[in-house]
Amino acid sequence: MKAVVWHGTGDIRLDEVPDPKIEEATDAIVRITRSAICGTDLHMVRGTLPGMVEGTILGHEAVGVVEEVGPAVRGFVPGDRVVVPSTVGCGTCSYCRAGYYAQCDTANPNGPSAGTCFFGGPKSTGPVDGLQAEYARVPYAMTGLVRVPDSVSDDQAILLSDIFPTSWFGAKLAEVGRGDTVLVLGAGVVGQFAIASAKRQGAGRVLVVDGIASRLDKAREQNAEPIDFNREDPVDAVKELTGGIGVDRVIEAVGVDAQRPKSGPAAERAGRMAERFEAERRQAAPEANPSGDQWVPGDAPSLAFEWAVEAVAKAGSIGVIGVYPPGFNSFPIGTAMNKNLTVQMGNCNHRRYLPALLDLVVSGTVDPTAFITRHERPTNAVEAYETFDRREDGWLKTVLDVA
Repeated sequence: MKAVVWHGTGDIRLDEVPDPKIEEATDAIVRITRSAICGTDLHMVRGTLPGMVEGTILGHEAVGVVEEVGPAVRGFVPGDRVVVPSTVGCGTCSYCRAGYYAQCDTANPNGPSAGTCFFGGPKSTGPVDGLQAEYARVPYAMTGLVRVPDSVSDDQAILLSDIFPTSWFGAKLAEVGRGDTVLVLGAGVVGQFAIASAKRQGAGRVLVVDGIASRLDKAREQNAEPIDFNREDPVDAVKELTGGIGVDRVIEAVGVDAQRPKSGPAAERAGRMAERFEAERRQAAPEANPSGDQWVPGDAPSLAFEWAVEAVAKAGSIGVIGVYPPGFNSFPIGTAMNKNLTVQMGNCNHRRYLPALLDLVVSGTVDPTAFITRHERPTNAVEAYETFDRREDGWLKTVLDVA
């Protein structure tokens, strides 16, 4: 079968690889009909999520059709349409049974203390071969599959594999409540769904910061208030828009590949921190291998943290869903402590939220397809990665039409 395979930092290829097989009684084999490219995938290609194993199939988002099930899988049969949650959980350990699927004691072969296991990730997460392929082996299928109703299209379902649950989780981490003023940092597809999630969890007002015009325009369509960090200082803008107080909640949806402003008043301030940012970048991506403007790690790894802590009101709360690698240790803890802030972060427990979010799609409350901006065939996957990596205007979410 064809699959997108990681061969090294800055080196991914569409390869012919062996078809997956049932290895454990709890496995299922799924024929993939939709996959997608996520910003987290770019971290691994850029080197800002190190520890990848050569030959690992990338991707952690998929919709498909069950082809085969192991003898311990009772709830699914061949022919069922399913969506695959991005993180892997056994469903039976104490963490899974409490809803903390991302901290499953069993799924990660590196042991209970290793933390999250997810498809297509580095050695520390398994590794488990990913979902940008024609077929995939899904471990613990009784937990790792969710049936898709006939009324929900593949395009709608693919956004439920990772993006919508992660954004919903971010709003939960930020403790969004009725009437809150919320700041979303990053207007990529996770940020877009964070806006939608914050509104549905009661936010009275949502501000959003990014530097790409098309993303800010998309946020405005949701009645969010855009702030372009290349035109104004986002912290100053937030303070002005909130009467000098700051926002009640922040959802940080950027992560370690944050970029410095290239113009405007915020650029000068960020420029004074350039030396510190460069040290952080070396720490976060020691094996980075840029090629011209391709696979370049972000040049301000802790900038989103800085803006989050400065823009939130005293006694406010921050939810962090942007990805940071193990060992990254830059955070303005002194300022956060002196403001009595609550900061929560982590990898999404996708299986916990996916069924209820699927109900929102079935009812027509949310249409995830509004945030898909590109469809590509798998044969164009590497080119799509390259264009998405360059942060080109209009590339919000790319879906791979496998079937």
